[in-house]
Amino acid sequence: MNGVAELGPTDAPAPWAFRWRVLGELTALWLVTLLAIRLVTVVQTFIPPAIGVAGLHLRDVVLAAVPFLFIYVPVYLCQWRGVDSYAYRIAIPAFDDRAAWWAGARLCLAVVAVAVVPYLVGYHLYQNALAALLELSGSVADVDDVRRLAAHLVSLKWLGADPWATLTRTLDPTLIVPPDPLLLVLYHLFYVAIPEEFFYRGYVQTRLNEVFPRRWLIFGAHVGPGLVIASLFFAFGHSLVTLRWWHFATFFPGLVFGWMRERSGGPLAGALFHAFCNISVTWLNAAYLGRALSE
Repeated sequence: MNGVAELGPTDAPAPWAFRWRVLGELTALWLVTLLAIRLVTVVQTFIPPAIGVAGLHLRDVVLAAVPFLFIYVPVYLCQWRGVDSYAYRIAIPAFDDRAAWWAGARLCLAVVAVAVVPYLVGYHLYQNALAALLELSGSVADVDDVRRLAAHLVSLKWLGADPWATLTRTLDPTLIVPPDPLLLVLYHLFYVAIPEEFFYRGYVQTRLNEVFPRRWLIFGAHVGPGLVIASLFFAFGHSLVTLRWWHFATFFPGLVFGWMRERSGGPLAGALFHAFCNISVTWLNAAYLGRALSE
């Protein structure tokens, strides 16, 4: 890209001293970026919703700093290190590069075709199990509630006399279209997915590949420990911004996003699938819970 040799993948293991140095660098990058994003999300809550002009709220303007941080902090780090950020192939293709966008879309559609059925079945079982468990335990508001929930979970009493019925027929989903579906798509693609993939898979994973060889061949893509480490950063990064008990589970789709980055050579395909996952969860939450939720 731009005549700059690509950085990242290596076949030779780096000395552990250098590996620890890179891990420390990435941990500092991760903490600075995510804590700055946490600060942005806290600051915007103090801005009255009524402040804004021409339909543009000041809160939205402040929140625009989130994708800016995900994208430009790694770029500034590259400048500080004296390397060209283009060498990491962390950017999405130009909008007029139809071939690149179609290639990313094809890989995304292929992954969706493989994942959609187990994904929908798993989501249905999860929502039914959670509904039955909360019905038995009540709401979760403090540590004692969590302990009670855990005790009921281990006891399996929440499954009832007919576990199959509990897991398959507790909830009856209803088709509910979230408000502003086009805005929902644009939000998750350009505000969430592309900036996060730029950061985690574009820079972090590629930087890790410089010190951890990609020796595992998985479905046509060479991957290494960098895939796992970047996915851990991704999962726990969510909790640095807003703490949710289920954030650990984002580690698993993070593995898929990272695999797609290695399979395609760039973050676009993973960003498209990332956006698909977020949008589909929002639609499914609306169908099962009767409300639209953002990530």
